[in-house]
Amino acid sequence: MKNKKLLLASIILVFLAVVGFQLVDQNLHMLQSPGAQINDYQEFDYGLGSSYVDSLKKYPDLKDGEIAPFNLWEYAGKGKSSFDSPELLMSWEEWIDFHKKQKPELMEDVRQYMSGRFDFNGEVMANQFMSGQRKPIMAGPIARLSKGISSFEKLAGLSPDEIKKRDLFPYKPLAHPLQTTAHMVFPDEWNKAHPEHQRIDLDHDIPAEYLPEFPPPMFLTTHKELGDISEGREVTLSNYFEIFDGLITAEQLEGLKELLKPTPTTWFNHTLHRVTLEPGAGVSCFSCHVNGHTNGAFEVAPDSRPNFARLRVDTPTMRGNYNLMQLASKRSIRSMDHFAEVEEYFDGDPGMQQAIGPRSQKREVTNRMGDFNAILDFAPAPKLGPLDKLFPDKATKQELLGEKIFFGKGQCSSCHSGPAFVDDYLHDLQVERFYKGRPEGPIKTFPLRGIKDSPPYLHDGRCPTLADAVEFFNLVLELELSKEEKNALVAYMICL
Repeated sequence: MKNKKLLLASIILVFLAVVGFQLVDQNLHMLQSPGAQINDYQEFDYGLGSSYVDSLKKYPDLKDGEIAPFNLWEYAGKGKSSFDSPELLMSWEEWIDFHKKQKPELMEDVRQYMSGRFDFNGEVMANQFMSGQRKPIMAGPIARLSKGISSFEKLAGLSPDEIKKRDLFPYKPLAHPLQTTAHMVFPDEWNKAHPEHQRIDLDHDIPAEYLPEFPPPMFLTTHKELGDISEGREVTLSNYFEIFDGLITAEQLEGLKELLKPTPTTWFNHTLHRVTLEPGAGVSCFSCHVNGHTNGAFEVAPDSRPNFARLRVDTPTMRGNYNLMQLASKRSIRSMDHFAEVEEYFDGDPGMQQAIGPRSQKREVTNRMGDFNAILDFAPAPKLGPLDKLFPDKATKQELLGEKIFFGKGQCSSCHSGPAFVDDYLHDLQVERFYKGRPEGPIKTFPLRGIKDSPPYLHDGRCPTLADAVEFFNLVLELELSKEEKNALVAYMICL
């Protein structure tokens, strides 16, 4: 009897096991199901136009360091992988020799390309300076017009379709000069002070006259009475304690230290996967955001793949971040401490971070970095009142006209309002209406408060002067502004 019970129990267990395995197998099959698919699916252009979509080129198959086309806006598609490798495709000696031969050729091509797009004539605006009162504001517009178009006013008289058909749009996107490698490119002024960041493969492509002053002044919300806290110095790990001890809290001091501390990046580091001749500690937040502002360094945004699809982005100022709810050009980062955690040191590739050396910051530390960031102020604007309108007795007639256009015909305040002159949204300007190219999609609106200190303009620097920025929006928004009205807008923005 006992044996029969054991036999029966064994049979039941085997049965349950078989059923259980079948259920598990079914569940696994369910988890691995291919998903639904429309059998008669057809491509749809979503209003872009099928000929337009088909006309875009496929991204080229190039290796790190090889020269990519400068007109990357004409390309589209998918890359081989979302991941990069910390291994060079050649020996270190071959890497150095390769760039030693290629760099002069590349930079000559870059010079000719940029000279073909812009007239960097060095003309300055009379009696107009950046906030440090040392560097003049450059006159514009300097974008070159196509043959047969004698003025921006004539160009603005054409429809978007006509401008696109005749390939007349002067403000097409700017790509990274070496998009295959990409990464940070520092201005000459910075490299003179920090030769460890001089790249072996390329140099900055915009003349120093059209970049922010260096070093820029630093202003604090907590000590407005002191003006430029830096007193003309670049704030560094060597002097920050001397400058700020007794002015800010101990927590803010800790945050500032972390903003100044260099850490490895994809191409600036201690390994052989780098673009500097000698190994280095990397870069810090303040390497690009010098003194909490910007030195005009540029990068490519880490938000897309392949590498050719990543947009060139200029370093924005950190001034006034306390009044912003949107950070980063496309990633819509919502806090300063979060931004400190995810800055694009490794180009959106955690694998590279692990291979070269994690920059990982604990939340406690990034909170302190954000706390210092939160007291960086805009430069003073003496003509601007407490409700962000010009004092009539301090402003000129031209500046007052510019203010009227800004809040009226120019439609600038639709996106630029409030104390930072920004709406904290991402907007899609649909600039591809004016040229044959890949749509760039929504991009963060940047604040206009203190804008005279942050050339060049737009996310990728395609508008070297404020006058170019006005011409860009006059075209894109079809505003039909007169020359007088455009000049008045520039005069007004200098007041901000």
